Amino acid sequence: MSDHFIVVGGNALAYRLVVELTAQYDAEAAAIVPAEETPHTVHITKVLGAEGTVVDGAVTEDSLRRAGIERARAIAFVDGDDRANIHAAMRAAALRPGIGIVIRMFNQRLGRHIAQLVANCTVLSASATAAPAFVNAALERPHSVAAGGRTLWIARGPQIDMRQTPFLIADDVDRDRQATIDMLPEAAVRSRTQEWMLLQERSARHAALQFLDTSATGGSGSISSIGGPASATTRLLWRAADALRFFTSAKLRTVLIGAVLTLLAAFTGIWLLARPFGWALYESLLDVAGSAVPDVYGQPSAVGGNWQRVFQVAITLSGVVLMPVVTAVFVEGAASRRSVRTRQPSASLRGHVVVVGLGNAGTRVTALFRELGIPVVGVERDPEARGIAAARGLDVPVVTGDRPIDDALRRAQIGRARAVVAVTGDDVANLEAALEARAINPGVRVVVRLFDDDFASHVYKEFGNTASRSVSYLAAPAFAAAMMGREVLGTLSVLRKVLLIAEVAVDPGSELAGLAQRDLDRPGLTRVLAVRRVGSPDFDWSGADRGRRFQVGDLLIVAATRGGFGALLGRVA
Repeated sequence: MSDHFIVVGGNALAYRLVVELTAQYDAEAAAIVPAEETPHTVHITKVLGAEGTVVDGAVTEDSLRRAGIERARAIAFVDGDDRANIHAAMRAAALRPGIGIVIRMFNQRLGRHIAQLVANCTVLSASATAAPAFVNAALERPHSVAAGGRTLWIARGPQIDMRQTPFLIADDVDRDRQATIDMLPEAAVRSRTQEWMLLQERSARHAALQFLDTSATGGSGSISSIGGPASATTRLLWRAADALRFFTSAKLRTVLIGAVLTLLAAFTGIWLLARPFGWALYESLLDVAGSAVPDVYGQPSAVGGNWQRVFQVAITLSGVVLMPVVTAVFVEGAASRRSVRTRQPSASLRGHVVVVGLGNAGTRVTALFRELGIPVVGVERDPEARGIAAARGLDVPVVTGDRPIDDALRRAQIGRARAVVAVTGDDVANLEAALEARAINPGVRVVVRLFDDDFASHVYKEFGNTASRSVSYLAAPAFAAAMMGREVLGTLSVLRKVLLIAEVAVDPGSELAGLAQRDLDRPGLTRVLAVRRVGSPDFDWSGADRGRRFQVGDLLIVAATRGGFGALLGRVA
């Protein structure tokens, strides 16, 4: 091989990236996969063959040479370990100076420094690329991409605003038959007026690309109220319940509540025996402390009869239990250092979003919800997961522990949640969380992370008010474009289909120079949205002069399918 691309990793993103390079860009590729066999490494080997796959337990100089590092055009490190990716990238840069390097890193701040340290290096985060799609799907609002001073989003059916003369993007949009969706249909070569008329004539099963002012999508999302406003007394009770849950465990709470209820009932009895309130409180507090003075048998009663004796005995016995329990609460709090733990969900939560799985993707999704001002609760089995520390820093309540998912969801107040986002790395676990959430709260919005496309299609057919996304599917086009030396501004989804929005420059020697705009629009592949002519400061979004020929120095904003973008890069080079 020569002038080929190398993918290092054995996860879902590595497989998607290999498919992206070979199927969409028609490029030669090789892969370095770990020695431990996984379903993804098996799929990579099937795509590239045994001769194109290097199996090694670590990314060594030998494995890089066997993958053809000396003749490769670019290499991508997409393992989930930031440290391993950095070390391997530096090793590759030393072996082949000038090679294009793409690194997957969760820590974006460190990634910016690494991009400056390693020559010809691009650092991307798969979770950061995909997280906005999950958040917007949960909020049932369009995902947007900023391009050329505009904000682009996709509207479907009755959501399309005809006053904006939108671009027709997808036709025959059907949840149950996603394979038949026609992305960038033939209307792409027609005039904007004809497209507007076509949108009016066709059924509601189509999607259009529209423009929004940035402020329309950059603000905080509105939170729908569920259950109506709460009274001051109710809020006070919720806060008391939260404080009790914070300072005590379940067993201590049971004993403490029983002792307090008994004490209150006995105090009320003493008060009703014609005692002044202050005197009844005085006697009750002394009895709680164990300072009660019993009557002497055979002598006249000094306390007020048999009923007061009963109440004093109840208070004294409750005090025997209550005082050690109060002491245990303070001891337990100091011993377990609860002040540094993540807090538990409040009993007053409503209209929030439950995120199941606080790995890379779950952490990004949780952070985005917090930025939008939307209450969020995390659910994570592994107390050492990456997202636990992040949730503590964001002051996000988390339900942790290896408990049944239905119990965890109930603790996360799923009954009053607006949406649940299941983003663990296991398709079955995500589906189980979605089904359990739907069983508890039939009206909850469900967003599931699913890698398998067939699995996702069945989910769409069987369940309403559900969206499916794949982190690797959303991120792979951006990684592939970076390996080609280009940048994708963002991706827009029509169900499971992905549309890429990119800026493309007309460089000297490019095949685009001298080509008319109407000739670059190809049904099912590419469409020019706007052109910034050489010497002009602004983009022209009108599309009025589609016969104008591109000049060197023009900058285009293009919408393309994955295959169309691969073909376009071949013409740009």
